[in-house]
Amino acid sequence: MEKPKAPVHLTGKEGEEFDLDLSASWTKNHRDRNPHEPHSHFFGKEILEKILSQPGCVGLRFHHAHSKSHGEAGGERHLIITGVTAEGHDMLNTLSAQKKLSKAEMKTVTAFDVVGQQSMPCPGSPGCPKSLMSEHPTELS
Repeated sequence: MEKPKAPVHLTGKEGEEFDLDLSASWTKNHRDRNPHEPHSHFFGKEILEKILSQPGCVGLRFHHAHSKSHGEAGGERHLIITGVTAEGHDMLNTLSAQKKLSKAEMKTVTAFDVVGQQSMPCPGSPGCPKSLMSEHPTELS
């Protein structure tokens, strides 16, 4: 007989500060393994705060996405951000899930089910940094 799964309870304290040298090593590994893919994505403070300020939101979930379906050629990769509840659910259950909203209407949704997108991938966007997380140390000079 299977044991029932314990309910998920997220607190908003998940995650931790991480060693800079190990972080730089891991991001370099990714760049080396994926030289033609984005290495980072920048999201502005405004969209992050808008998502985090939703009632019941304890954190963020970043979803990998692609603009084209599996059988279609081309397209680009994206990150989609959703707020997450203490129970581990993406916050997708109200207004925007019930009715397809225009971009103008989405801008007026202030407290429920805000989904973030349109990050600025690096390399390739203005403001991409040159740091331990984004370049090989020999390229920083």
